[in-house]
This record gives sequence, structure tokens and C-alpha cells, in this order.
Amino acid sequence: MINHTTYPELEVGTVPANEMSIRPQSNFVNILVLRELESHAVFTTNGEDADIATVALDSETGTEGYAPGLMFMRKQTGSDRRFGKALQRDLGVFADDEDECTMQVNEMCQDCVECILYGSAASSDEGSDVSITSRVMYDTAYTLRDASVVIDEKFQNAPGDDFAKSAEATIREPDFFEPGTLFPSVVTLHDATPAELAFVLGITAKNKRYGATTSRLGRVNNRILGVYAGREEGPANLELTRQTINRLVTDSDTTHDSVTDVVMSETLSASRAASHVRTAFENAIEIDSLALQRVPEGTVDELLELASGDELGEILTQQREQSREFLAQAE
Repeated sequence: MINHTTYPELEVGTVPANEMSIRPQSNFVNILVLRELESHAVFTTNGEDADIATVALDSETGTEGYAPGLMFMRKQTGSDRRFGKALQRDLGVFADDEDECTMQVNEMCQDCVECILYGSAASSDEGSDVSITSRVMYDTAYTLRDASVVIDEKFQNAPGDDFAKSAEATIREPDFFEPGTLFPSVVTLHDATPAELAFVLGITAKNKRYGATTSRLGRVNNRILGVYAGREEGPANLELTRQTINRLVTDSDTTHDSVTDVVMSETLSASRAASHVRTAFENAIEIDSLALQRVPEGTVDELLELASGDELGEILTQQREQSREFLAQAE
């Protein structure tokens, strides 16, 4: 069982399962992640164009701008939710005679750990008019490099199958993010239990597909760099990305001499970037005097091991009973 008795280091930032309350408190766990694309990926809101922002960066010569590609929060949470629901089915959380949960709007079961943790709209079932606010928070993630070097426009022909044919117009495919693109990201849990934390860690570590057309694209390696618990949220993704870029400029193991060198680089070392993302996050905690402390790596490793095995099924079954009592407070 995962609780404050077995993991007293989680007393700060999480709540005991039997003390879950629909009244928000100030318990936060921040999971620091570096998302690394291992294949081409499509992140777009209009079906064709990649989302791009304009961001100011501090440099030795003043302020410089770059245009990062974006991975909107819904591109992250939607994929994680689908994976979490599938994981519950695999672990046998649902009884044989029980309807399994779905991602269909207004048809979520509101009776499983995933629904009660990630939230759901009021059910279409008669008498089920309770909506659940998500306690897992995501933010838009920004590429470390400029969109001009991490996004590629591709075109394809759409010919028939005849040996001889006339010229055909090309078809523009959606913008593709290139393999090797890096997105510093933070997933934050609000008033979660230790078991719910293990569940989200398992999803983050095991989910490997994001964006559109995930049967052929969107392979992602989620590098979990640390877990930080306390009474408030950690640094935002945008500030984390800015500080990581600045640290890459001064990294003696790289050849970057300026902010422009970093954001326009053809490649970036994922391992070097991961180190700087972690340092930037922890420095921001210190500089801003945030009420957060790092969960020991040994504890995180144990939670990840539990979340990767069949024991997670029993943990979720026990948590489900407490989650039902949590939801009953709103009835």
C-alpha cells in the first residue's frame, strides 16, 4: 500500500486517501519532465499549421526573440487520459459485469480513479449531475529551439495506380515537428493522494504517443527528471524553457556562444538539456523561495516500479473506494 506510513516523505504535498476533500487545499506535487520526440509528430489546432509563439529571451546584448513551437496542454492531457483509462482496463480495475470507462464527453463513468483525478463533465445518466474538476494540471510546453529548425512542411503527390498518368497537384500535409525536438514540461497534481501520484507517474513514464495520427507518428520519450512536493506550484513551463536556453549558452561542454546559437541549433543533446532543465527548476525554487522540496530519487524510483507492475491494480482498487467517498461529498 502507498500511504504516508510507508512513504512519510510524501506527507508534504499529498493528502491521505481517507482525508480527501472536495474543498481545495494547498497540496501540490510537481513532476518535472523533458519530452523528447523520437519520431515526427503533429501538434496542431487547425489540422494543418503548427502552433507557434513569439518569446523574449534575455541575453548579454539585451533582449532577443525566438519563435518556439508549442505543445498545447490538451495535446498532453488527452493522450495521458486515454492511456490512463486503458491502463485501468489492463489491470482489471473494472469488474466483468461493469461498463468500462470511456473518453466520450458526458459518458465517463465518474466511478474510477482516472475520472475522479483527471475530472469529467456531468454524466448523461439520469440523476448524475455532478461535474468533477481535474486535479492534474498541465501547461503549454515550448520547444527549446526555434520553430524554423524543428518544424518541417511536407508535401506529397496523390497519384492513381496507372503506369502512365498526367501531372497531379501536390497535397500539403500538416506541419511536422522533427525527431529530437525537446519540450521542458511540468505536470502538477493538486491535493492528490500518494496512490494517485503513483498512477500519474506510471502514465507519464509509460505513455509514448502524443499528437495526431499516433498510429504512425508522435513517438515521445518522457524523461522524468524529478518530483517536487510542497504547498505551491513550481516554475511555469515558459520560464523553465527560458532559463534552460540561457544555461545552454554558458555550458562549457557545448559550442553555443549566444542565445541565437542555441535556438537555431540543428540539434541539442537531450542529456545536457535534461541536466539544465533540472538545475533551472531547482534554482527557480530557491530564487523565488517556493515552498517546495525534492522527493528523494529512491522514493520516485520505488513509485515508478510499483506503477509499472501488476501491483498497481490492487493500489488503484483500494484508491477507488476512497475516490468514491470523495465524490459522495458533492451529493
